Amino acid sequence: MSPAYDVVIAGGGVAGLAVAWRAARRGLSVAVADPTPGGGATHASAGMLAPVSEVTYTEEPLLRLGLASLAAWPAFRAALEDESGIELDYRTDGTLEVARSADDMAFLDDLAAFERTLGLRVERLTGRECRSFEPMLAPSVRGGLLARDDAWVNPRRVVRALLTAFEKAGGVLVSEHVAEIGASGTGGPSVRLTNGDTVPAGQVVVAAGSWSASLLPGLPVRPVKGEILRLRGPQGFLTRCVRGLVHGSPAYLVPRGDGEITLGATVQELGHDERVTAGGVYELLRDARELVPGITELELAETTVGFRPGTPDNLPIIGPAGPPGVFAATGHGRNGVLLCPITADAVAAFLTGDEPPQVIGSCHPGRFSQ
Repeated sequence: MSPAYDVVIAGGGVAGLAVAWRAARRGLSVAVADPTPGGGATHASAGMLAPVSEVTYTEEPLLRLGLASLAAWPAFRAALEDESGIELDYRTDGTLEVARSADDMAFLDDLAAFERTLGLRVERLTGRECRSFEPMLAPSVRGGLLARDDAWVNPRRVVRALLTAFEKAGGVLVSEHVAEIGASGTGGPSVRLTNGDTVPAGQVVVAAGSWSASLLPGLPVRPVKGEILRLRGPQGFLTRCVRGLVHGSPAYLVPRGDGEITLGATVQELGHDERVTAGGVYELLRDARELVPGITELELAETTVGFRPGTPDNLPIIGPAGPPGVFAATGHGRNGVLLCPITADAVAAFLTGDEPPQVIGSCHPGRFSQ
């Protein structure tokens, strides 16, 4: 019989690792079961912390959750960098949303009016002003919005930092997937690993991303496929996130401090289809070229597929789920990196019997059975 832990976390993406780190810092013995921590949706993620520029007319609970987590990011980052010694490439230059036509600009103007009713800070820019911020933008850009409060971070550095900080806090990595959650002989939960070992645990957290429903069948979490490209060019090619609507599809470009640019992303309901398609690569490059023509001169360094864990209402699932002692931290969709601080604080509170942040009330797992 494997040793028991206070907490076993099924899944080592950014949500699971953040919960593990926070729980270990509270003095709990914690194991994370995942053979490739950070190798799923987090590995493909662009790392945008952008609740303002991603706001939609029907998702105000998600906006409130995103703003609360964005506000928690500076302290989360400072603690993580301090404890891991790894710099996260965390940047706060905002998001530039650009329009290529009068219709696109009318859409952005309507969006800005809605954002202002919510108290969000956005600035209307002319095409010339957009290009003064980002000279590589196409001459055809008519105007745009600047969401100064948005930020972004390198998600792969976040994973490395979380792994380092978690292990320094006494956490244990188990290089197996969780195959099943059951009951232990003491009445608490236990997990069966893919190698057949059974690990008794005081509590279990399901943070398995788009595979979470295989462990808790009542969770309505599905994979939403996204193809993402990473390009490499000179430092300063872009200085902030650039977003635009091209051929009816949203496109974004996220620069890193080392000259990498993450370009994404397709959205496809194809299950766990791991193929990078020629059509997906073509569409991403075509749309990006409409916004930033010089993008086609950069090196194509990587093509990646990720599976966002989607839910019916686009809110994550956070809290008690299934048998006693089992909690969910999943369903973050495209916002896993943004929401990892608030998720970690909430689940760590559940695990230790404390009061979680009030803002996560809309994320309770039982909402789908009501």
